[in-house]
Amino acid sequence: MSRYDPSAFPPFAVTVDLVALTVRDNALCGLVVRRGEAPYQGFWALPGGFVRLDEGLTEAAARELQVETGLRVQGAPGAPEGAPGAHLEQLATYGHPHRDPRLRVVSVAHLVLAPNLPAPRAGGDVRSVRWAPIEELLGRADDGEAGVLLAFDHARILADGVERARSKIEYSSLATAFCPPEFTVGELRRVYEAVWGVTLDPRNFHRKVTGTPGFLVPTSNTTTRQGGRPAQLFRAGGATVLNPPMLRPEPDPSGAK
Repeated sequence: MSRYDPSAFPPFAVTVDLVALTVRDNALCGLVVRRGEAPYQGFWALPGGFVRLDEGLTEAAARELQVETGLRVQGAPGAPEGAPGAHLEQLATYGHPHRDPRLRVVSVAHLVLAPNLPAPRAGGDVRSVRWAPIEELLGRADDGEAGVLLAFDHARILADGVERARSKIEYSSLATAFCPPEFTVGELRRVYEAVWGVTLDPRNFHRKVTGTPGFLVPTSNTTTRQGGRPAQLFRAGGATVLNPPMLRPEPDPSGAK
């Protein structure tokens, strides 16, 4: 172990950045805030901020999400009983020496997944906040369309968070975090279609999800909110790992969904 030399380790800060994803109007959307202060004043960025000396990383992520957008994570202190909350998990750590022009900053990014929530509200040092389609933020690789110019290295962090969500719903029950407490198989299918950017066969999808042990639990309720005949409502089961997994379809070479 090398000896600690204070002169060789200048001060640095730790931040949290939040890749908050939801499905709105059948599209995967990310949460972005417009920065009200330098650096990158006026740029769109991911929600986040500096970690305080007296809090952990998860606490900081939950606090920044609430302060900057008004959204709460599941089980957050002060949340009303039964209020919808967001799923929060650690994503990755980013520490390039020049990622922040102010000083050396290491960011611990978190992935936040939530059902179709109301429009967020701006707070703290942000001027505005909005849900934006991922294709708008990151662009479309199939036709070379560029996305929004995000502050810092947030385009990379956002892309990593989107890929985490896309891959994780293959082998885990994470897709249900995009759904309300009770949902139809059709609503769950639209989550998969939005996150993966594909169209799935309804009958085949229904057979797979209802036949995967522990994935879904039928309730005694039905709904007509999708129109047509009443549809059976389900809730998330106790399984965290899907066996067999829900494999993502291979991309169509023609570019069609």
